[in-house]
Amino acid sequence: MTAFVSIAAFEAALADLRDLDSDAQADARMRQSELTKPAGSLGRLEDLAIFFAGWQRRARPRIDRARAAIFAGNHGITIHGVSAFPASVTAQMVANFASGGAAINALAGAAGLELTVVALDLDRPTADFTVVPALHEAECLDALNRGAAVIEADLDLIVLGEMGIGNSTAAAALCARSFGGDAAAWVGPGTGVDGHGVARKAAVVDRAIAFHADAPTSAFETLRRVGGRETAAIAGAIVRARQLGVPVLLDGFICGAALAPLAADNPTIAAHCIAGHCSAEPGHRHLLDLLGLEPLLRLDMRLGEGSGAAVAANIIRSALAAHDQMATFAEAQVSASL
Repeated sequence: MTAFVSIAAFEAALADLRDLDSDAQADARMRQSELTKPAGSLGRLEDLAIFFAGWQRRARPRIDRARAAIFAGNHGITIHGVSAFPASVTAQMVANFASGGAAINALAGAAGLELTVVALDLDRPTADFTVVPALHEAECLDALNRGAAVIEADLDLIVLGEMGIGNSTAAAALCARSFGGDAAAWVGPGTGVDGHGVARKAAVVDRAIAFHADAPTSAFETLRRVGGRETAAIAGAIVRARQLGVPVLLDGFICGAALAPLAADNPTIAAHCIAGHCSAEPGHRHLLDLLGLEPLLRLDMRLGEGSGAAVAANIIRSALAAHDQMATFAEAQVSASL
């Protein structure tokens, strides 16, 4: 089934967002107060359990089925020398995912995550968005729907990640168009470019923002004008997850940038999302602040491909295990006044 049959359908879904179950959250808070520990002693693990209770709509949430979805796309802006690697590496890494040799294969396995990799027309890079929109309307809508297609109603958690040479430049452009600020504040080394490479990235973003300055600023238009197929797919997955009440665990800067245009249109879209980590990419911390997301981990990771979020999924499993499996004071015959 196609989630978004038209641009209007996508925009309507973003405008009318499903809310969490406050009663389930209240029940989860009550359970936390009855568990054999001092109140608040498990810190953010307690908050995570309550968060999941609200979105899973049950007082004792669990993760029986979780999926990591990695989207791959190629970018026309690589002609400007914005990456330390050629665009051909995107397809090579997708092949590495398929053969089980990438970091995300190992980390998804360790976290008990199904792994789905969606390669988005790698033989057709997006257009150079300094002179034209990156995607036609139909291409952007298709990418949104291909992202939405990985979300199933019985998922207890979706982990989102990406692969795409040049996509940290596109991510910077998405952030700049969504939230403003100089390009220099949003660009970083990405795959490891030097200072000259970072300056080239900033110049590309500046040209893109100037070229599209008079275009509509809706989430859809921002995604198609300065994004990529993989970032549009991530955006589609986020909106579809909200429709189905599936909590979202975001990876690094690129995933956050895919959320940025959505949040610029409707800030409450981030309510069902968790930032798995804060990456070493300089703009990520600022972006998370603007999105109102506090990362679970800070490990100086900047690999992408869902790797940081997959590591964070283990923290979530621990939080829900403690919430579900601990005894209450009454069950353990422990005095609650201690």
